[in-house]
Amino acid sequence: MEIFSSYNLIIAASVIIILSFWFNGIAKKTNIPSVLMLILLGVILQYVIRYFVTVPLNFFPLLEVLGIVGLIMIVLEAALELELKREKLWPILKSMAIALIGLLGSAYVATLILFQFVEGMTMHTAWLYATPLSILSSAIIIPSVSGLAPHKKEFHIYESTFSDIMGIIMFYFLVGQLDPAEASGPVGFVGNILLTIVIAVVASYAIILIFQEIKSQAKQFLLIAVLLLLYALGKKMHLSSLIIILIFGLVIANMKLFFGGKLVHFLKKERAHQIYHELHIITLETAFVVRTFFFVVFGITIVISSLFNFNVAMVSIMILVSIYAIRFIILRLFLGKDILPQLFIAPRGLITVLLFYAIPVEAQLATFEPGILLFVIIGTSLIMTWAMIKDKKKMGSVIDMEDKEILAKEKEDIALQEENEAPSPIPSKDLLNEDEPPA
Repeated sequence: MEIFSSYNLIIAASVIIILSFWFNGIAKKTNIPSVLMLILLGVILQYVIRYFVTVPLNFFPLLEVLGIVGLIMIVLEAALELELKREKLWPILKSMAIALIGLLGSAYVATLILFQFVEGMTMHTAWLYATPLSILSSAIIIPSVSGLAPHKKEFHIYESTFSDIMGIIMFYFLVGQLDPAEASGPVGFVGNILLTIVIAVVASYAIILIFQEIKSQAKQFLLIAVLLLLYALGKKMHLSSLIIILIFGLVIANMKLFFGGKLVHFLKKERAHQIYHELHIITLETAFVVRTFFFVVFGITIVISSLFNFNVAMVSIMILVSIYAIRFIILRLFLGKDILPQLFIAPRGLITVLLFYAIPVEAQLATFEPGILLFVIIGTSLIMTWAMIKDKKKMGSVIDMEDKEILAKEKEDIALQEENEAPSPIPSKDLLNEDEPPA
């Protein structure tokens, strides 16, 4: 096919990356998530491809690979920015609790809705479909909260990262229960998590100690290849592989904490820190590129007409209402009254799509409309956009008021200073001589 020639693909890929960079700039100014613009670009490309190609194309293998690599890069990127300090222990635990309760609560209510309104749903299948719809998207949240106050930004990074990891663990636990012969049960599940953590810690120390001895400049993609290999092998062994990526990121980002005591003698600080900084840059760039192509390809694959189905809209709106109602209760309990704009920053995205396509064939239902997935993703993203724009205007108004108050105070100080420094009037000659006797 002429449209898919090598040069056309290179041109298309280059233009998409350039547009994505431009979308990021627009997102920073308007608070409209770049993800929505990328999905829209994908929808436009869908109709362009249909014009030139009549044979349906299967983009799922590409979408799956991009999703997995993007997930790894996004979690690694988030982990590299997390500082583990004693004073941050409480915010981390609080964010983890909010993420876990929000995940379970949202999944439970979404399960009841799907079980009631989607024909052919069993409770177990409903849980499988509800779990992806209940996971926060760190792929959307992390780039979008850079303008928030530091403590709010930190909260969202922790919460979305934990939501990703716990959501994926929960999803694959539910998948494992489909076959009673292979189901491990709660005890086996906990054992699986503990085994993964042990492997992750050992692998993290080994990677850092080995790579600090490599003198070659071109070793960062070798390191990423090792992490991808560990993730894939972990999946083959039915481990919670994302924990390996998270723990490695935490270890290399907090080497002072993990290489304390006698272990400090094994660490070559300068080389290790160089690995960290270079990895941080490459991870950031790679996550940007992979995320870009993932959402564009997703836009190419979605069926827009499903959004206009009444049943899709009804079920999706009920799920959206449940998401924010549950989130309101949890945030009020844990954060008090200061819950804006955090309440509305709960988008669904990359993980939701990836896990939806990972539902096993034996659990898939023809009666489930994929439009529900798209409706919830777009709905939560638009609500987040509205909240972020409103918060930005509010912050702008507060800053303007503060600036006006500061300016008024400065004017008062200047006027007072000028009044104090003004010279006394010089008496006239007549006044000086008024009391003198005539000669």
